[in-house]
Amino acid sequence: MKTQAFLPLITYPEANADSVAANATAMAAWLGADLHATSIDVETQRGWDAWLRVLYVELPELIREAEKVSRERGRHLLELVREQAANRGVNLTTSTAAQPLLGEIIAEHARYFDISLLGWEPGNPACRSTAQAVAFGSGRPLVLLPVAVETRTVSHVAIAWDGSRVAARAVADAMPFLERASRTTVLTVIDEKPLKDKGGAERLVDGLHRRGIAADAVLVKQEGSSIGSSLQEHALERQADLLVMGGFGHSVIRDFVVGGATENVLDDLRLPVQLSH
Repeated sequence: MKTQAFLPLITYPEANADSVAANATAMAAWLGADLHATSIDVETQRGWDAWLRVLYVELPELIREAEKVSRERGRHLLELVREQAANRGVNLTTSTAAQPLLGEIIAEHARYFDISLLGWEPGNPACRSTAQAVAFGSGRPLVLLPVAVETRTVSHVAIAWDGSRVAARAVADAMPFLERASRTTVLTVIDEKPLKDKGGAERLVDGLHRRGIAADAVLVKQEGSSIGSSLQEHALERQADLLVMGGFGHSVIRDFVVGGATENVLDDLRLPVQLSH
């Protein structure tokens, strides 16, 4: 059974960078996954036109131009994904979806796949809202692929472990990565909050060993940094290719309340990160 990966392509107001095509297809190739790329084109709600035209006569033309730009960006990104998938031997299907509520629609699409891949760019609010929608609304794991990092293979996985439910969910979701990687490091921050199970990292390592996964446990301290920064710094120091962590947060009427560790990572993403909720 092949893993089915979903790649939503953001087109508006700021489109994904071109590098998302290479990074996502490289990740799919390494996982041995089929990839489904969907261009999410912006679509306004036409019911607004009549009364808004009274206030702003140029609005209809601005709307048409925005939708045109979105479609053109979507076609461009899909073509890049096709080229990269052909080069890497990835089985690819593509589609387009024109929707007004991008985050919610993308989360709904993601529920029909095993994993979602999302290009991540700092300062792009559409990336952030989409990541939050998929992480907390899809019920599936999400891998964020930072634009500044070239994705190749994942030989070393770092796990952020605190013994929580969402951390356990993240580890279960990460099994396709853990089974393929040659090394796994379990990172536990010991000075951020009281840990119910102080030996939890070693227990997780024992469980991974029983599954044939090479792993070790490392206890780390924040040392003045945010928890998200500390986890990424220690993962990068050990040359990890992927950080696996639980996504803390919940949605309230389409607005997302995000936990501290998740917020820190989204603010400063320095390596691919799998979020699970």
